[in-house]
Amino acid sequence: MINIKIKYLVLVFLVPLSFYSCDEVFPEAPAENELLDGPMEDLAYSEQNRFLAGDVAFNDEVFTPENGLGPMFVATSCGSCHPGDGKGHPFTTLTRFGQTSPNQSSNIPPGAPQLQNRAIPGFEPERLPSGVPFMKFTPPAVTGLGLLAALTDAQILENADPNDDDGDGISGVPNYITPPDYFQPQWFHQSFSGKYIGRFGKKAAAIDLLQQTATAYNQDMGVTSTFESLDVATNLSVDPEVSDQTIRDVVFYLRTLKAPIQRESDASDVIRGQQIFTDIKCGSCHIPSWTTAESDIGALSNKTFYPYTDLLLHDMGPGLDDGATEGSAETYEWRTPPLWGLGLSQDSQGGELFLMHDGRAKTIEEAINMHGGEASTSRDSFEQLSKTDKQKLLTFLKSL
Repeated sequence: MINIKIKYLVLVFLVPLSFYSCDEVFPEAPAENELLDGPMEDLAYSEQNRFLAGDVAFNDEVFTPENGLGPMFVATSCGSCHPGDGKGHPFTTLTRFGQTSPNQSSNIPPGAPQLQNRAIPGFEPERLPSGVPFMKFTPPAVTGLGLLAALTDAQILENADPNDDDGDGISGVPNYITPPDYFQPQWFHQSFSGKYIGRFGKKAAAIDLLQQTATAYNQDMGVTSTFESLDVATNLSVDPEVSDQTIRDVVFYLRTLKAPIQRESDASDVIRGQQIFTDIKCGSCHIPSWTTAESDIGALSNKTFYPYTDLLLHDMGPGLDDGATEGSAETYEWRTPPLWGLGLSQDSQGGELFLMHDGRAKTIEEAINMHGGEASTSRDSFEQLSKTDKQKLLTFLKSL
């Protein structure tokens, strides 16, 4: 009797479904420009396979105590901080502390530079030392990073103006970083007294994507590798918990993730908003377009792209001075964040926006109004716009 009832219930639910096409049952796939993930065009077959291997490691591999997690950590996978390859939620915000002056290398508190605020059973999460300055970093989107990595140091330096020689109120300085021992300079890197230009991270503290990736495994998940072998809980070198191949596959994945695709770029309000963006000098730091040089990956060679960043540090004023720093950056200096993908940010942030380096801004307009220091003139110009022009500028930014 029970089996007869089950069969009846199955028929009750399946028969009505048979009258609908698959298109009506399943939701329509989102358009390519509505997604941040996906490979770049023109990858070779072998490169596509390696992209997929990195995709699996980045988005599907979840660490547990059995396969290397912790004992202290912030997140259990790469994808949990960068859902859909987009910006992260404040739930996985990183706390960085310890260096209170540029180039500081001594008197760093134990446990610095990153707080591991979670722990596996049997261990205690790390606690922030009393009174120490700290910064909070909301995880950034990771799309298009390979194009930024393919730029030359010479290109980045072309926009640096440390002494504001042109008198426009905008300086822009690189963050010079002491490289880890596994760093292999490429032909486009330039050494400055043994240091190299950082280009990734909220303070531009990572020189390349290998350093960014190996450090994230180690400091975010407590997972050691041959690149970063120190256990975050004991500060002792331990056997690798993730392979070199996996680390390098993830680096390849990050290098070959497509750049965000702008939407409605031909709409009149978007075009007008872009012109306003230029007129009020937002593009002085958020430089719209770049072109790569030759790369070892053909799909990255000689490509013009539109990230809206100069990868340089700028004085953002006392309102954004968190009292802590990294590398040669001052406490009030922040790397210009890329604006591409901004309009899709809330898709990966739980339907809300958490902007600026620590997610303190809940709208794009609020983020603009938090700009100080070198950005004060552009901020004030935005405030003086008519309501209509403000909306058109915001429409442009949401199209990115």
